[in-house]
Amino acid sequence: MATYIKGNYRKSIYQNAQGYNIGLFKVVDTNDEKLADYIGRTITFTGYFHELNDIDTYLFYGKIVEHQKYGEQFQVENYERTIPEEKDAIVEFLTSGLFKGIGEKKAKTIVNVLGNDTLKIILENPDNLILIPGITKANIRVLHDKLKEYEASYETILYLGELGFSTKDCMLIYKFYKEKTKDIIEENIYRLIKDINTLTFKKIDLIALKKGILKNDPIRIEATILYVMSELSNIYGHSYYLYDEIKNLLPRALQVQIGEEELIEALNKLEKNLDIIVKDEKYYLKEMYDAEVLIVKRFRLLERNSITTSNSLEDKISDIESFYNIKFNEQQHLAIKESYEKDFLIITGGPGTGKTTIMKGITELYRQMNKLSYERLQENIALLAPTGRAAKRMTEATGLRASTIHRFLKWQKETNKFQVNEYNKSKVEFIIIDEASMIDTYLMASLLKGISVNCKIILVGDDHQLPSVGPGQIIHDLISSEKLSVVKLTELYRQGKDSHIISLAYDIRNGKINEDIFNIAPDLTFINCNFQQVIPNISEIATTYKDLSYKDFQILAPMYKTLAGIDEINKDVQAIFNPKTKVKQELLVGEVIFREGDKVIQLTNMPDENVYNGDIGIIDRITTSPKKEITINYDGNIVKYAPSTFNNFRLAYAISIHKAQGSEFDVVIIPIVKNYNKMLYRKLIYTAVTRSKKKLYLIGELEALRVATLNDLADVRRTTIKDFLVNGIK
Repeated sequence: MATYIKGNYRKSIYQNAQGYNIGLFKVVDTNDEKLADYIGRTITFTGYFHELNDIDTYLFYGKIVEHQKYGEQFQVENYERTIPEEKDAIVEFLTSGLFKGIGEKKAKTIVNVLGNDTLKIILENPDNLILIPGITKANIRVLHDKLKEYEASYETILYLGELGFSTKDCMLIYKFYKEKTKDIIEENIYRLIKDINTLTFKKIDLIALKKGILKNDPIRIEATILYVMSELSNIYGHSYYLYDEIKNLLPRALQVQIGEEELIEALNKLEKNLDIIVKDEKYYLKEMYDAEVLIVKRFRLLERNSITTSNSLEDKISDIESFYNIKFNEQQHLAIKESYEKDFLIITGGPGTGKTTIMKGITELYRQMNKLSYERLQENIALLAPTGRAAKRMTEATGLRASTIHRFLKWQKETNKFQVNEYNKSKVEFIIIDEASMIDTYLMASLLKGISVNCKIILVGDDHQLPSVGPGQIIHDLISSEKLSVVKLTELYRQGKDSHIISLAYDIRNGKINEDIFNIAPDLTFINCNFQQVIPNISEIATTYKDLSYKDFQILAPMYKTLAGIDEINKDVQAIFNPKTKVKQELLVGEVIFREGDKVIQLTNMPDENVYNGDIGIIDRITTSPKKEITINYDGNIVKYAPSTFNNFRLAYAISIHKAQGSEFDVVIIPIVKNYNKMLYRKLIYTAVTRSKKKLYLIGELEALRVATLNDLADVRRTTIKDFLVNGIK
């Protein structure tokens, strides 16, 4: 009999146009003893496939091979999609975690003996389980009691499992809809996307099509319109779309052409149901429209609130200068003064203008004017930033506790919701947000929902940096409206005036390059070379900094792929900073070797572990037996990763410029070549340059730097916050 593995496709590592695929496969069964250790784990597979999805169960036929570089792989010769059996659904239900002490082995034993009537038999005659090998009285009691509790639901859960939902999703769906589950799914399965945040359009659409829904069914057209608008917002950052854009993009997502009447009917239905808002021929997702309106209304309300202060305020600012041995310039003095007088203020400025120093003055002035102890100050004020590293910088600057916005709002990964919200508001009275240019529209709206309508807000940031990864360009819109209080910092500190790095940053910001600035001072070096010479030059420079702390040295690049991309740079530089030795454990994950001592970056938020997207740490320990585990140290916060979460981090000797936003490093290397193509634009290069504090290396082609500096057209976003502030909300 041919060797097979049975299970579920997880993700692709590599695929080409001919259908060749390298990926990860979760094994649930096999007929080969040599592969038994993989049951319950993922294995790397290779082969040619027409299509794969993460819902169906597959049988892969082939053989295990040993790749010289990447280790054991399952080479697939042919495959088939299995038809789910009722027994499989029962086993999955019994191993869902509801029944303590019942693992897959016991569940299969029970179902093999009792058959398709397993659940009915357990409910009516639990004593029948006594004769099944390995089943204890405690197991029987748990099974019977829990099934009694779920008597009304298990048939529905089995129905959901047969449709293709995972057991976890089955539980979430049933918990939300209860006895109405079947009716709702039969009426409109796409409703699940709106009601249950963790269910994606792609997952629901695949199940709906398998269930027999027509590609041009009106319900599917409506759901696809919402999906397309949401995806485009995440890709392009726009808050609204035009009719022709939706019309042109929809057929690709639907995989079928539809008539104009069908589209108009679907849009009208969505507008009637308040899923979308249509204003002045602009089509918004309702959540986006509501978010923009909330932001505008709240900031306009706060803008109207101000207090008149006496000379005592000036005296306090002078006292703070004396205490910290600081002399604020005129602009900084104005920013600190207005931070107390106004309930809303934006402080914006480039590198070297003292934004961080100002935050120290603002918090101390607020404390003294309100006669607060430092303990009470921490209760009244929240210092927030979009990233963990930016929050740490706030703490270092002010001596006060700071956190990410997600942590402040108590984000729950399982539900993708914030526990601090309009129904459970924070009691803080004053919020300062650093790196505000990184905050997207949805996150800002969530923050405003979670705080009092009277809470003071100060936004600090650099409008010339990259906009948020998510949709919107809030700080840009607020400043350019000229309807809100803004203090612009333009005067440089003394050390800023002497910095060639800062001079270069301001040149880039202004759309010009003075080539005479390079290689005349120790802080700024340009190495002219072609595309193929970039990585060798990076490696040569990196060698001189291999003993520098991982916090102080960073390579920043615009792209992951290509020969001078992040992935290739990491492979080379890893050998310099953390070479292979006999005593260091290492582990191959996909195509990447992770080694004890490696510098890594977190890619997702894991609030339960207090680690967030963009945090950088060091691999402390790797174990491969009895189970694979990687332990990472994030500045004293020790986080353990199982194989299922290995894709939550990656090597970080080189990281993307987007990931570096909100961070600063003593030494920065930036490769810049024309091959980066569409990634050569002003805000991206400006953001990269401003991450460097003491020494900056640019490696590549001067022409590429010129192209990037002149290109101010990238990432133009369509939003209406500015329009709402200037012309009002209609």
